Order: sequence, then C-alpha cells, then structure tokens
Amino acid sequence: MFVHGGFWHLLGNMWSLYIFGDNVEDRLGPVRYLLFYLLCGLASGLTHLFLNWHSQLPTVGASGAIAGIMGAYFILYPKSRILTFIPIFFLPYFIEIPAFFFLGLWFLFQFISAAGTPAHGGGIAWWAHIGGFVFGIIFLQLFLFVPELSISRQIRKKTTKKKSHRLQVIKPTSPWTTTDAPKVYETIVVTPREAQLGTRKLLSLSSGSRKKLLRVTVPPGSRHGTVLRLAGAGQQLQDGTQGDLYLRVAVR
Repeated sequence: MFVHGGFWHLLGNMWSLYIFGDNVEDRLGPVRYLLFYLLCGLASGLTHLFLNWHSQLPTVGASGAIAGIMGAYFILYPKSRILTFIPIFFLPYFIEIPAFFFLGLWFLFQFISAAGTPAHGGGIAWWAHIGGFVFGIIFLQLFLFVPELSISRQIRKKTTKKKSHRLQVIKPTSPWTTTDAPKVYETIVVTPREAQLGTRKLLSLSSGSRKKLLRVTVPPGSRHGTVLRLAGAGQQLQDGTQGDLYLRVAVR
C-alpha cells in the first residue's frame, strides 16, 4: 500500500485520496479513519490475491485502499458534487457531477475492465479496486458502530482544515448578457487563516454555455464581508464593454 510503480502512479493515487479522504476522515475521526484505510488496503489486496492465485507478478500501490475510501464516500455523501475537469479542444471545462453518479460510473468501469482483462495478466489490479470499494462500504457500516475515542477529538483540534478549496465554481445569479445590472456580486469562501494571511484562488465562472477561469488574490487582513473588485469580469454592457465582478469574502 505504501509502494508505487512511479511518480504518476503515486500522484494519481494521492490526488484521489486528497479529493475523497478528508470528508471520510471528518466523519470517522483520524483514529478510526486510519484503521479503516489499512483494513481496506488489506481486503483489496486479498481480493486480488484470491482471484489471481497463481500469478507471479507483484502488486504495489494504494489504489485498493483508496477505492475503499471512495466506497465509503459513495454511502456517506451520495449527493455531494464532484468538481470534474473535462478538456474540450484544450479548453478548461469544469462540471459538477453528483458523487453517486461519478463513483457509480467509476465502479462500473472497474468491473468492465476486470471482466475484459486476461487472468494473471499485468497492468492495473482491477479486482483490487473492486474489492476495496465493496469492503469499504462494508467496513464503513461496522466502524460507524465504534464510538470515537477521546484522542480523536484532540487530534481534530490540532488538524482543523486551514485552507479552503483552491478552485471554486461560481454560477452568477444573473446572466452576463443582461444590461440592466452591469455589476455582478458573488461570494468567495476562505478560511479564517486565509483571510488573515491572504491567499490566491482559481474561480470558474459558469453561466449557460459561457465559461471563464479567473485568478483571484485575496489580500491579507480581509474580513467577512470584504468586497473585491475584478475589473472587466462582469456582465457585457450594451456598448459591448464588460462590467465588473464584485466578490464578497465569506470567512468560514
């Protein structure tokens, strides 16, 4: 679980763990989450072992354990929105997909790939992914019955999230093409630490078929309700020029 075949293998696994792991950890607490992660990794490895009993190829990687995290996320947060990057003609296109659809499609792809892969062949351990996902759902139900330890509450206080999401999606409440309100007011979310020290964010503005990707700097010392002005990022005016976008800082 702690050995990988290369940099991209490690990066892909850690990216998936970063996306889904923190929410599951918030629900289970750090101690239960650690035990849950290790058990999912062991169960996924055993699943691959039993279905490839005579294989002489080694198996490395954390994807089986992370698949267990994804299975738990599927049960805990089915209606959450997964921000998904889809490149269309080299343009950055971001869309929010419900977690149950995103993870359900992912699991279906793993199953189809496993069924179409020759036995004992090298490559991706599809059955480890499937086993991890299924056992993640099973182990979650068991761990939810285990009470959280006091040490978990102490760790929570010291590991409270200090950063908000670097990429945030904003859907303007009024269309960009109207001319009656050239100023658009929206909200950007930061943590107290980010408001104190300052931060940089990426904003994906979505209105119908129109998309914009903006870089925003939140200056140090910002407070809840501080308004930031982005010149030329608002609605299109009647004379063809662009209005301004005003962002209200929400400290949470």
